[in-house]
Amino acid sequence: MTALVAQFRSFDRPAQVLMVNQFSINIGFYMLMPYLAGYLAGPLGLAAWAVGLVLGVRNFSQQGMFLVGGTLADRLGYKPLIVAGCLLRVAGFGLLAAVESLPAILIASVATGFAGALFNPAVRAYLAADAGARRVEAFAVFNVFYQAGILLGPLVGLALTTLDFRVTALAAAAVFAVLTVVQIWALPAHRAAPSAEKTSVLEDWRVIAANRPFVLFAVAMIGSYVLSFQVYLALPLQAAQIVGGGRSDTVLVTSLFVVSGIVAIAGQLRITSWFARRWGSGRSLVIGMLIMASAFVPLVLVPSPEVLGGAVAAGALILTAALLAVGTAAVFPFEMDTVVALAGGRLVATHYGFYNTIVGIGILVGNLGTGVVFGWLSGAGLGSLIWVALAGVGVLCVAALFVLDRSGRLRPPPEHAPAAAQPDTEDTDPADIGEVRARS
Repeated sequence: MTALVAQFRSFDRPAQVLMVNQFSINIGFYMLMPYLAGYLAGPLGLAAWAVGLVLGVRNFSQQGMFLVGGTLADRLGYKPLIVAGCLLRVAGFGLLAAVESLPAILIASVATGFAGALFNPAVRAYLAADAGARRVEAFAVFNVFYQAGILLGPLVGLALTTLDFRVTALAAAAVFAVLTVVQIWALPAHRAAPSAEKTSVLEDWRVIAANRPFVLFAVAMIGSYVLSFQVYLALPLQAAQIVGGGRSDTVLVTSLFVVSGIVAIAGQLRITSWFARRWGSGRSLVIGMLIMASAFVPLVLVPSPEVLGGAVAAGALILTAALLAVGTAAVFPFEMDTVVALAGGRLVATHYGFYNTIVGIGILVGNLGTGVVFGWLSGAGLGSLIWVALAGVGVLCVAALFVLDRSGRLRPPPEHAPAAAQPDTEDTDPADIGEVRARS
């Protein structure tokens, strides 16, 4: 904790505000979203198809609109998009607390999703610009705050939802209302580096689509998101099979999230520092991805409680969650740094938006495939093949990243070295307290 506080204080005010901002965003979001489906199906009595429609629309309005949000951030400035996104979340969550009809709930879901598309690329681009050469360090600390919000949010939401889901929705809206005010007051304005010539939005998108190393990197990283998302999909399904007998799997599923959160919060800075000192960005991505691929080995060896008993099967499941968390912690800061490096310092928020759109499509396809395969193989008594398949996805991702790194495609050419961002207010250089450095 002391190291985290020291690292946090070594950055200047904008970076600190963005980190605390992300912690609060995740608290506000995760105190509500895990319980939305239960509220829609329970008190509101919506059919299963309607619940799925609401959740799907919310996800698409965020993942599908990241490119739009990133483009607006590069053209209008990072701060306005961050503030607008938080303000839209206030409206969306407030509407969820006030309405009960399906059309109104869909409007609220679109608002909450599009809000994320507005502020997510802007936050990452702003943090990268403000941190400068310390991007990897900044994103490591950022991820600690990010994961802490994910860990704390559902606990706060659970306490509030015992009263009424609408209380939870209003509390989440209040969190984003406070965030909006704080960012207007405390976050300096910050714009992307101006382009030498005015271009249209479509021209900007064509430039990014023609950036072959960047697109290849985004496609290669789809596997990492598919694997990390299994904490929400395949691992809970496995927990239900381990518990069996119609008994509640809540404790075991909660343990997965607690272990993942603790690993990220307690180990992120050490993991990032250790990887950066030894390997730098490219090789760290490869090795971190290899850890994620190997995370499923315990479940290959113990695919069901019938093999070595329920306790061992539960232990293998928790070990998988822990290894996935270690791999994700190893990958994330270098992944964010590589996006900036391959963007060459131009249209950084748009690159983040494009990147998130690609991996979002990959997550959708990957999760559909995982769900189908899980049900089919489990029914056929071939449960271990599920985890072999997921490990195989990880190995393919490792191979792709290895080829990109060895061919130099994860490093921008000298003529595309990142340009300095142009702040509207003067920034001070942060103290250099560690050995971690961003390597292009």
